Amino acid sequence: MIEKLEAIRERFEQLKELMIQPEVIADIKEYSKLNKEYKDLDKVMIVYDAYLKLQTHLKEAKEVLDQEKDEAFRDMAKAEIDELEPQISEKEGELKQLLIPKDPNDSKDAILEIRAGAGGDEAAIFAGDLFRLYQRFAERQNWKLSIISLTEGSSGGYKEIIANISGQEVYGMLKFESGVHRVQRVPATETQGRVHTSAASVAVLPEMEEVEVELDMNEVRIDSFCSSGPGGQSVNTTYSAIRLTHEPTGIVVSCQDEKSKLKNLDKALKVLRSRLYDIELKKQQEEIGAQRKSMVGSGDRSDKIRTYNYPQGRVTDHRIGLTVYNLSAIMDGNIEEFVEKLRISENMNMMGEQE
Repeated sequence: MIEKLEAIRERFEQLKELMIQPEVIADIKEYSKLNKEYKDLDKVMIVYDAYLKLQTHLKEAKEVLDQEKDEAFRDMAKAEIDELEPQISEKEGELKQLLIPKDPNDSKDAILEIRAGAGGDEAAIFAGDLFRLYQRFAERQNWKLSIISLTEGSSGGYKEIIANISGQEVYGMLKFESGVHRVQRVPATETQGRVHTSAASVAVLPEMEEVEVELDMNEVRIDSFCSSGPGGQSVNTTYSAIRLTHEPTGIVVSCQDEKSKLKNLDKALKVLRSRLYDIELKKQQEEIGAQRKSMVGSGDRSDKIRTYNYPQGRVTDHRIGLTVYNLSAIMDGNIEEFVEKLRISENMNMMGEQE
């Protein structure tokens, strides 16, 4: 571990030098990239320096204990050792956490896709409830959420809704939400008071930049059509909505949220790139075969990950066995406990693999 940390220190010092070079300062993109790396390494260095200071104090206390004859001094040294050892152990744990390789996509914005599954009208209503949940969560994180496309359910909610969420660490915080979410409740359409089980799938994809995904526009068919649904008086009067068809994969993406055709095209391309990246990532994982699959799941949208039980007011995440009895708060976007414990679980798994 010390060798890794010293290598990080070397890179940290190198970054300090690079960031004061005039050619780097003049290149905004390069400076921003180096500055982000510097800030990440700075967090590690702060903990590492504190760890080294504690180790120095421990060494000095042990030397006093070995060399000093006076009992009063020996007792003080023993007390200091007893105090320092748990602090050092705590710092070691922090450093191990910080040395876990970060998912490079964690800092990216995300594409959120929610689709009604089994359960007919009730599934669409539940998909709408889930969208509101993430909308409220995004508001609390000071993220920006914008709808890309939606298809409303006949009795409310959405058959499908796709949105872009931008802000700090969006994908890193939401990536474990991918999967099948089940709801158990009495639907509004149920006349005999029976509890039904319905489902909606959630997919969270990292938003990919143009340079990160190779997209041949010759393989993309672009169609324009009139917008429908919310959007003001210009709806149905101009061909501003965009439909992209990626011919090699058959992926179809539509966007009609903006009045500008170019803005709709830009949003649709972001979704298309993210979906193509998702396909390539799954191919890589299948080829590796033995790649780690953590207890929090693969993020595959076919994994049943969470159940929302209305009669009992509980929510259960099946991956980590966490059950909470504050369903109304969860449905209002208070999912911080799930987010944090899923991330801790993932980190613990990765730490186990490093040892």
